[in-house]
Amino acid sequence: MVPDSAKTPSPEERKEVSPGPGGSVDLGYDAFVLVGFGGPELPEDVVPFLESVVGGRKLPPDRLEELVQRYSLFGGQSPLNAQNRALLTALIELLHAEGPPLAVYWGNRHAPPFLDEAVQQMADDGCRRALAFAVSAFGSYPGCRQYQEAIQKARAAVGPNAPQIDKLRLFFNHPGFIEAVADRIQNVLNQIPIPEREKSLLVFTAHSLPVWMAQTSPYQKQLHEACRLTAERLGCSEWELVYQSRSGPPSQPWLQPLLPEYLESLRQRQPKLRHLVFAPIGFLSDHMEVIYDLDVETAGVCEELGFEYLRAGTVGVHPRFVRMIRELILERLDPQTPRLALGVLGPSPDTCPADCCAPRP
Repeated sequence: MVPDSAKTPSPEERKEVSPGPGGSVDLGYDAFVLVGFGGPELPEDVVPFLESVVGGRKLPPDRLEELVQRYSLFGGQSPLNAQNRALLTALIELLHAEGPPLAVYWGNRHAPPFLDEAVQQMADDGCRRALAFAVSAFGSYPGCRQYQEAIQKARAAVGPNAPQIDKLRLFFNHPGFIEAVADRIQNVLNQIPIPEREKSLLVFTAHSLPVWMAQTSPYQKQLHEACRLTAERLGCSEWELVYQSRSGPPSQPWLQPLLPEYLESLRQRQPKLRHLVFAPIGFLSDHMEVIYDLDVETAGVCEELGFEYLRAGTVGVHPRFVRMIRELILERLDPQTPRLALGVLGPSPDTCPADCCAPRP
């Protein structure tokens, strides 16, 4: 499933890609699929979407009403699908200009266009082998393994004609991701007068996870490394990583420190601090966890505590981020292509260990 304005190459055009002087090589892959989380686009879509996210379980009525009201503030619509369309359009334009000539599709886990529909369309179009880009930079059960499970479930629903689909590696330390994040932050830092910058703090945020889930994944290690690399690129020595968007029963321990309690502690620790620059590094686009949990809830707490709330944009369709996706594609097409990664952790493997990011039994 692609944006209406996007054209994909014909099967003949998809067979080869030029690696530059010296000829051409067989792609090995004939398609690309963006695997999104999904979000409601109409008020009537909100409840089915939320029920899909929790796996068909019934949410407590008060919790369901709370979540529905959040979406109501934005017309019952998440901006996520529109942002994925923009990302696809930018990527298609880049692939048309520079290759490789892959057919491009899009399918979501929890909202239309659904992933199984995209895989069915791929099979109908004759695609046999595809690369998948999941909209998550970090390894965790919900951020990596669940995307792989969704791909396998969609392939099983389509049947024996479904194409093979290989997920692209995690990119938390890819220079394309780090450079895009840093550029978004720099645009906000430039708004703070130089004499005031000593009264500011860079606060990275990411989705919290249950502690047991974090213990089976590289999530925290990768997050800290991405924050360190970004701050280093900015020349920023003072920064902190805080978690947001906690859900689940209060008795279950989640990663901390958590917003908004962190802000109350911060005010007590640093009474002269004035500007807080929030960088939602754990998110690729400005969806509900960003525009509500940060721009509404956290911004309100900052106002109460006397902080000036500033927020960097997510990478979205930053040109360096879009080019990163193409670089991830190229490295899978040709083993001789450098696997770009910054820092000490190196590039993530194409295939994770069997016990990585395992769900709770």
